[in-house]
Amino acid sequence: MTTPSIRRPRQPTLQVDAEGVPRFGVGHWYGLGIVLLLLAVVAVGTVIGLAVRDGASARTTLLRHIDPAVLQSARLSTSISAEVGAVRAYTLTGAATGPADYRRAEAETSAAIAETTRLLRDAHDAGPARAGLTEVGSRLAAWRHDYADPLITKTGKPSEVLGEQRFAAVRDAAAAERTRLAALQHHAADRLNDQVNRLYETLLGGAIALVVGALGLTLLIRRTVLRPVSALTGQVRRVSQGDLTHPLQASGPAEIAELAAHIDAMRNHILEEWREASEARAKLDEQTQELRRSNAELEQFAYVASHDLQEPLRKVASFCQMLERRYSDVLDDRGRQYIDFAVDGAKRMQSLINDLLNFSRVGRVSRDMAVVDCEKTLQRALDNLGLARSESDAGISWDPLPKVTGDATLLTQLFQNLVGNAIKFRSEEAPRVHVSARRDEEVWEFACSDNGIGIDAAYADRIFLIFQRLHPKDEYAGTGIGLALCKKIVEYHGGRIWLETEPEQRGTTIRWTLPAIADDTTENAEE
Repeated sequence: MTTPSIRRPRQPTLQVDAEGVPRFGVGHWYGLGIVLLLLAVVAVGTVIGLAVRDGASARTTLLRHIDPAVLQSARLSTSISAEVGAVRAYTLTGAATGPADYRRAEAETSAAIAETTRLLRDAHDAGPARAGLTEVGSRLAAWRHDYADPLITKTGKPSEVLGEQRFAAVRDAAAAERTRLAALQHHAADRLNDQVNRLYETLLGGAIALVVGALGLTLLIRRTVLRPVSALTGQVRRVSQGDLTHPLQASGPAEIAELAAHIDAMRNHILEEWREASEARAKLDEQTQELRRSNAELEQFAYVASHDLQEPLRKVASFCQMLERRYSDVLDDRGRQYIDFAVDGAKRMQSLINDLLNFSRVGRVSRDMAVVDCEKTLQRALDNLGLARSESDAGISWDPLPKVTGDATLLTQLFQNLVGNAIKFRSEEAPRVHVSARRDEEVWEFACSDNGIGIDAAYADRIFLIFQRLHPKDEYAGTGIGLALCKKIVEYHGGRIWLETEPEQRGTTIRWTLPAIADDTTENAEE
């Protein structure tokens, strides 16, 4: 079955709703909301700034100009009273300090007028007060010129009536000035209170505007994101629960619609792949049934091969031996040689059939895996090779071997084939075979080393192929299946097997791996 190609969902272009109106994206909605919110913040900030500025101006006018001017008006009244007192005392007593007291009071009055004028110069709505202050100064100057100065300098003797008239004008102007300053102070205080109230109202309005903006943004998020995502989530959940035929329909901004389009394209792709997989699974089930039937026929054939096919071979060998015994005096050497060839061929055919049956059964016959003690398995293999060991005077040694998970019969056959090959392909010296094992992370690496004739590195892969022989059958017996059977047993257990190809190595070393198990897994180990 070919792997279906993955179809990428078509990239959606401009999204439109059911009426064909283009959809705005989430970015557009958020951009619009943020712009409106920023405009509201700027407007509120501007109004608050203006209110703070006007309030600060009113406060400065009241505290730094008008209130000090009111205090200076009291100073002015005090200094005018001092001038009048100094003139009257000098007139009654003629004290020598009178002129000096008068001039000092006059200077104090001038300073008060000048300071008040300076304070009112930048005050808002202070024009009438400044004009009244000028009038007070002019009337005071007239009083001094017509009455006070002649008395103090003794250059004249003005009448008391004139002095009273001029001073009454001064007193009236000063009283009017105090009234204007009080009115100006009251107006400035009212203006400051108005600005403070305006600031409070602006802050309240700004807070309301921010709350309204936050609520609007929340509603915008709910409408453009939360509600469409919730609706899309419900539809996707329905699809994920198995309803692959349910189409996805999304409302909301363009991004949500595009996401729905991609998910819907993926749904269609999965649905198509599922249909193809269902068809492939049905075909695979048919092939599996066919394979089971074929395996059953192979097992039946193996049974026939192991019984019916070997029976004629046994008869051929038996009758050939009977011919040799009965007609040995008639047959010449060549005839007896022919009979030996026939008997040897029949026996080799029997051995070849048995080896083929063993090779075919590995991995095909279901066996229960258990924890196998490799030392005990090796010992059973050596017991099976007892005759070959004694005839060749072979010395077998081994390191402590681990426990692995596997089939005890197949692992026994593995050790028996490897050690048997080491004994068979021996050199002129007595065979010496050593079996070792070492842990390499998740596997055990085994090795079977001997001092035999060795194997050329050029045949490192060939020796594990079935029916591959490197020596003539009259020199070394065998069917050429032994190492191929070892390879199949190792691979059946999840390992690999190879020939060690060291350039200066003497003899042969076959290495293989088997998966390691936990050290404490011993409950199923063979006794």
